[in-house]
Amino acid sequence: MILSLLRRNPPKSTIQALYGVIVAQSRLPSFYLRYGVPDTVDGRFEMIVLHLVLLNARISREPGRFGALEPALFNRFCTDLDHNLREMGVGDLTVPRRIKGYAEAFYGRGAAYRAALAAGDRTTLVAALARNVHGRDEPDDAAGLLADYVVVAVAALDGVAADALMQGRVSFPDPETIAQRQGNAARVE
Repeated sequence: MILSLLRRNPPKSTIQALYGVIVAQSRLPSFYLRYGVPDTVDGRFEMIVLHLVLLNARISREPGRFGALEPALFNRFCTDLDHNLREMGVGDLTVPRRIKGYAEAFYGRGAAYRAALAAGDRTTLVAALARNVHGRDEPDDAAGLLADYVVVAVAALDGVAADALMQGRVSFPDPETIAQRQGNAARVE
């Protein structure tokens, strides 16, 4: 009886609201103008993955409390990928293979980001962001700025009450504010 309550499926409205926040945040122009994220299909995919990983990491910090919210968000992500691939003209026979590749990318990036965050290892986080988001072998200022954003986002998500999260009420920090703050700090040094 209790296990069934803990594993209950979250309302579709919660999934839609949370995924909507992830997509809206990922589309903010600041990421593409100030953070050096390529304004391409791949760049937008990377930003959605990053925000989904961050939100799922928050959810996983309270095991059992959120039922099946984490896998439900991942399923919504896959449904969105499927829809977008078909909209871009990818053939029906190719879509499942592409989704599998994207899912593997999601899990690989998630493991890299979570490990770096859990260890408090900024250097590793910057390297992972440079490689995955910016497509560069060597970390640079853009990846460092994105790492600063990620750290602030993790702290912001940790401050979201569980009840608010289950109602789909979550927000990420403003990337423009973080970029301005980091720009001002760099000028002061």
